[in-house]
Amino acid sequence: MREVLYLDDLAVGRKFVTARVTLTLEGCKAFASEFDPQPFHLDDAAARRSVFGRLAASGWYTASLSMRLLVEGDMTIAGGLIGLGAELAWPRPTYPGDTLHVETEVLAIRVSESKPDRGIATVRNTTLNQHGEAVQTAVVRMLVPRRPAA
Repeated sequence: MREVLYLDDLAVGRKFVTARVTLTLEGCKAFASEFDPQPFHLDDAAARRSVFGRLAASGWYTASLSMRLLVEGDMTIAGGLIGLGAELAWPRPTYPGDTLHVETEVLAIRVSESKPDRGIATVRNTTLNQHGEAVQTAVVRMLVPRRPAA
């Protein structure tokens, strides 16, 4: 059983690392056909003519897989991973066959002044490929409950 974490358990600089997932061609195309049906995600010939030079996974697929890794990882916040806002970037594309994992670092912690039973943790989630290259960065503000009084 994974440890449930509260705001009181987090510290600036604390890090978490997720498991890994490998993107399949079928998964990339299935996601794109439903949610991001652009030719460079679905058609090999069109993808070769694109800026990517080959079929690329949707950035939103990368974001979805990253979220899945985070939810299944060791940063098990009480009440779930509740985002309040984020700054998201895709510094390089992901491709079928890439193996991804997410590294998280706590950047800031603040207890709410109006609701002292909770606070905001700001974290940086960096999704890395098998070469250690960042394919997604997300600086996220999360709502995190304080540990209940005993």
